[in-house]
Amino acid sequence: MSASAKDGLSGRSLVALAFVNFFLADARDGLGPFLDGFLATNGWSPMTLGIVATLGGVLGLIATPLFGALVDASPHKRLLIILPVILVTAAALWTLASPGNASVFGGQSMTAIVGAVVGPALMGLTLGLVGEKAFPDQVARNEFWNHAGNVFSLACVYLATSLYGLNGVIGLMLLTAIATVIAILAIDPDRIDNDVARGLTREADDGAQGPSTYAMITGSRGLMLLAVTLLIFHFGNAPMSRLIAQSFSIQLGTPFRTTAIVTGVSQLSMIAMALAAPYLIRRFGLSSVFIIALCALPIRGAIAGSFPSFASIYPVQFLDGVGAGLIGIATPVAAERILAGTGRFNLGLGAVMTVQGIGASLSNVVAGWLTGMGGYSLAYWVHGGVAIFALALFIAGRDVIAPAKAAKVRT
Repeated sequence: MSASAKDGLSGRSLVALAFVNFFLADARDGLGPFLDGFLATNGWSPMTLGIVATLGGVLGLIATPLFGALVDASPHKRLLIILPVILVTAAALWTLASPGNASVFGGQSMTAIVGAVVGPALMGLTLGLVGEKAFPDQVARNEFWNHAGNVFSLACVYLATSLYGLNGVIGLMLLTAIATVIAILAIDPDRIDNDVARGLTREADDGAQGPSTYAMITGSRGLMLLAVTLLIFHFGNAPMSRLIAQSFSIQLGTPFRTTAIVTGVSQLSMIAMALAAPYLIRRFGLSSVFIIALCALPIRGAIAGSFPSFASIYPVQFLDGVGAGLIGIATPVAAERILAGTGRFNLGLGAVMTVQGIGASLSNVVAGWLTGMGGYSLAYWVHGGVAIFALALFIAGRDVIAPAKAAKVRT
């Protein structure tokens, strides 16, 4: 168990981890949800925006498992967050300064590739700081601070663009990148147990402590079913907020402020889910949390497809917080339980993120095509409806996808 786990969930490093998650919410994705609204008001079509998102998704899914293996092997987990933050910020500033083909496609490609290391690195760093027993609660805390940071960032973007226009956005991006780097450096590297961070236990045999291998990943039925379930879910969920931001940004002509409102509602909902998730997992079990999250998406699609007024974003984006918010917490917890004792947690989590990324990437082109063929409502209905298949698959394999507890318990 790591030293910080012995000291409990207090201390400088865990306070710094909270700040990392708070500022990383804005720094890890560059323009993030604002990209579509910004480009849509600069004449980019839904189909072209779908291609941009798909390209980034494909590059990210190729890089993610490789970076997962890198995180397992590397003792420099802080550096694996700092470098992507710097590069992603540079790419976003390039896009804002000159939103042409080179900056958009080039910048988003770099963002996708280097950003793929942040998720596994942050999860590995968290596990190494707190250990297995505290990991589910700490993941929920991470998500709380991440979504709180998103809400704060969205509010700042809304005010900055109202007062200073595009220059306000540029200033905020620079400030959050600097703050993220400072917070990462405040984490004591000696508090990170790198064996625990990769999912090793003291009881693990010598064979489990070898180099990360893909044979172990593909041989895990639970991990594969988890990955396919998330592939289907993210195929349905990934384009929904993008399409809503595009639609109302064009209608209202205010891409940054409109996207701030659309995204802010879902982020507030995700904060509530982050607070509720530890209780829900303990009281009802991890599988019940997955079921609640998977049920939210079909309802979300039906509401968005039936009510085109701006007021519909409130229930629609609240349900985004329920679905994506709970999935974001439940996924690393499930992966940690499935892979307990193997020493390949970050590789396994990276593989799951890759497969779900395939669904998210493919969905962007499909969403652009559906929107061009039948409007935004058709896309909402189709992408919301596919989650029914994810729900059916999860229910069939719930015992191995979301085990009640880890196979081995660390001491």
